[in-house]
Amino acid sequence: MLSDIIKNIAIVGAGSFIGVAARYLVSLMLKDAGKVFPWATFIVNLVGCFIIGLLWGLFSRTANEGNNWALFLTVGLCGGFTTFSTFSKEALIILQSGNFWGFAGYIALSVSAGVALVALGYYLCR
Repeated sequence: MLSDIIKNIAIVGAGSFIGVAARYLVSLMLKDAGKVFPWATFIVNLVGCFIIGLLWGLFSRTANEGNNWALFLTVGLCGGFTTFSTFSKEALIILQSGNFWGFAGYIALSVSAGVALVALGYYLCR
């Protein structure tokens, strides 16, 4: 039992490492675009939502939601790639700058588009 938990932690950790590295690369590529709006975080969260939706749809279709690949790709890779904590911090920074409409728009667009892309990915692979 404990050995299974340790194995699963290693699987998730390996996926997280790749996801975090990919997120960092996206932030480097979009560094200059983020001066007006946090595009890198926005794009990463939406792409990650779509990918996790695709994976969720695939794994639920084959009843393998708890297997090693599902852990590696969804909890690890997508969990490391998406940046909800960074999203929250950036939303607060926008609000603190006095830009209420930018704050509201960033949250509304991120959440609604994220949920829509998870659903799209899920239903495309279901």
